[in-house]
Amino acid sequence: MIIGIPRERKNREYRVGATPALVRSLSRRGHEVWVEKDAGKGVDISDEMFEEAGAKIIDTPEKLWDAEMIIKVKEPQKEEFPLMKKGQILFCFLHLAPTKKETELLKEKEVVAIAFETMNSPDGRLPILIPMSEIAGRLSVQIGAMYLQKNYGGKGLLLGGIPGVRRGKVVVVGGGIAGSEAARMAIGLGAEVIILDRSIKRLQELENRFNGLVSTLYASETAVENALKTADLVVGSVHSRGQATAKVITKKMIASMEKGSVFIDIAIDQGGCAETSRPTSHDQPIYEVDGVIHYCVPNMPSTVARTATEALANVTADFAIQLADKGWKKALQDDNILFNGLNVCLGSVTNKEVAQAQGDKFVDPALMVFCKESLKT
Repeated sequence: MIIGIPRERKNREYRVGATPALVRSLSRRGHEVWVEKDAGKGVDISDEMFEEAGAKIIDTPEKLWDAEMIIKVKEPQKEEFPLMKKGQILFCFLHLAPTKKETELLKEKEVVAIAFETMNSPDGRLPILIPMSEIAGRLSVQIGAMYLQKNYGGKGLLLGGIPGVRRGKVVVVGGGIAGSEAARMAIGLGAEVIILDRSIKRLQELENRFNGLVSTLYASETAVENALKTADLVVGSVHSRGQATAKVITKKMIASMEKGSVFIDIAIDQGGCAETSRPTSHDQPIYEVDGVIHYCVPNMPSTVARTATEALANVTADFAIQLADKGWKKALQDDNILFNGLNVCLGSVTNKEVAQAQGDKFVDPALMVFCKESLKT
């Protein structure tokens, strides 16, 4: 199979979809790997390093997108959709639920789109999303602490405080992977930490994990509202697999916060968890609503691109090899995690949550994967 690794086009997206180690593994198995010129520049992987691993360097995206499978990091940008080919495998983060236009373009191009973020195992774990969520969670507190500084427009508060001066309060809404990592970072800085979640089981796990260093609350509307009133930093880490994120933080709640406080919405990839959230970019990462600084950058891990690229390649490599060795149908037949990642296939929406979010027709992915002739709408 010919596999293409494009240079990312999203604003300040420095990550790359493959490392030389993955290129070497694919090449040794008889596959041809094309890497777009300067694709690894943002993580200090030179074209020569890719060539030494067995890749062919491609000068133009037009040629690169002739590959049978595209492995990248973030969702395709508008200039990439015209380059897609019917039947081409697209293997990357997609976050389609809040972006109907992108879904329609993928349907129109009749690609086989497998989304990292919906690849879940039978026990509900999301093996590819986990490391990026860990990174985003840790970054959220690091970034939030910076924007609390007066020279960045914040209230001028040190999260950890000092003797005789109160420490900052961090409220984490959503106690999943990203939320728990945000809490861990906040504890490390010496902040007071409250975690809200709607799973009592998860709250019990967090109590045990942090050994009393955090306060946990059931995320009722009243509890969220009261917690935000006294928060210095709020981290929104609500996650719903494949679905648009519920707006659990209202505009009224944001307005109740002290001016100069900070809100980081990790869930912005799926539409955001606050009524006041809208996607921003690394060039213009923040805006204010009622005096509260909002940071809503969808590709947060790109700020630590070297760490994120290596972490992502570690968890995608085996799946990429399966797709290359077997083709998409056989690979999805053999691996339930890959099967669950199928979002759009040959013109049909094959992820129920995406279809529901967009009011589109849902086609059972089993019909596309296990039938001798794939069905089309």
